[in-house]
Amino acid sequence: MHHQPGPTNLYPPEALQSVEITGFLLLLTQRALTETGPATPIRLSVENDLSNMTPETYSSSVVEGGVLLSAMRSLQETHQDFKFTVKEDPNFGLFLESVNGVAGNEHEQTYWELLSESSGEYRRLDVGIGCYVPEPNEHIILRFTSWGKH
Repeated sequence: MHHQPGPTNLYPPEALQSVEITGFLLLLTQRALTETGPATPIRLSVENDLSNMTPETYSSSVVEGGVLLSAMRSLQETHQDFKFTVKEDPNFGLFLESVNGVAGNEHEQTYWELLSESSGEYRRLDVGIGCYVPEPNEHIILRFTSWGKH
């Protein structure tokens, strides 16, 4: 009678080590994606230079180091009166297409200008909503305007 040896490991130790490391990295990645760091509060105003719409101001926040797009998505999820759409350009990335139902139009030369306001001084953001990292308590302005107007 031939005796079967006891249970053996089907995988060599180095393969198990690789599986353990991969599992650990997946856990770290999952943790990094679900944990949020300190929140950076911002104010976001929506203005329309081309109509007498009353400017609307919202409070939002983004994780420290997070981009403006994230704060806007959070705002859209929590405020029924704030909606926006973006369009992706293959060369230049995301750009703001519409806010609260008002869309830019190439034929009418209208667009959403991205500004930062501090002590009454306005400056244009040098990158779009998908790249811009707001400072704590920064006042961001989404201004509907015309490039023919400037």
